[in-house]
Amino acid sequence: MAVRQEPAWGAYVDPPLREKVAVVTGAAKGLGAAITDVLACDGAQIVLAGRDLEALEAHATQLHGEYPERENLVVTCDVTSEADVQTLIGSAVERFGGLDILVNTAGVIGPIETPAQGVSVDDFRAVLDVNVLGTFLPCKFAIPHLIERGGGRIVNIAGTSGLRGYRNRVAYSSSKWAVRGLTRTLALELGPHDITVNTICPNVTHGERMTKIVNEKARRLGRTPQDVYAEFTAQTALGRFIEDSDIAHAVRFLVSAGGRNVTGHDVVVDAGWDV
Repeated sequence: MAVRQEPAWGAYVDPPLREKVAVVTGAAKGLGAAITDVLACDGAQIVLAGRDLEALEAHATQLHGEYPERENLVVTCDVTSEADVQTLIGSAVERFGGLDILVNTAGVIGPIETPAQGVSVDDFRAVLDVNVLGTFLPCKFAIPHLIERGGGRIVNIAGTSGLRGYRNRVAYSSSKWAVRGLTRTLALELGPHDITVNTICPNVTHGERMTKIVNEKARRLGRTPQDVYAEFTAQTALGRFIEDSDIAHAVRFLVSAGGRNVTGHDVVVDAGWDV
């Protein structure tokens, strides 16, 4: 994860998310870890959810060391399990007395460089289960608590593959289009309760997941990973990949006071790919 450039705790007279409670799925690594880092910096109590208990606890320990004036709760959770997600949200509310922010980052990439006729039903279903059902279920169980709180913020992670068709990534692209539809529908339903619901659409992001995509694409096409990286960056106006921290700062805006009138929209962080 890139080195943060946020102000230290002492830079805030009153951290903007002090006493706010945030649940983040997929919180242990990569994008989820960067998001929890920014939310903790801004003073939120963080509920870290995911399947890798060791990684979750390690990251929670790091957050406590850097931002000790707030608390963390670690909950193991399979976001495709209704029982697990219900326990996650219930544990958050029991520990902290309510819920203000939900950020859904848990996701999988599915088959890479595979035409639709080569994608198995099981693989297609697995991607939709995690990326769509795994976004819907945390929303479903969080919504009553956000309403009870008198308002709140939901941020879902879609992607630029949900803005256009994505050749040879049928399962992943379908799932991200679905996340955008889910988000817009929830924005309409929850607006009367002062709950905003938005997506962030990242383009290619440095990290373990993108390395896997690049390497597999290179292998299947008989090219070098360096060539594939160069092709991806050449497609953007800025000629570069984005960082997990770029997405984290977009989340920071959407859950801030400045984002209170932004709902039902896609915040595209793509270095100028979709222009």
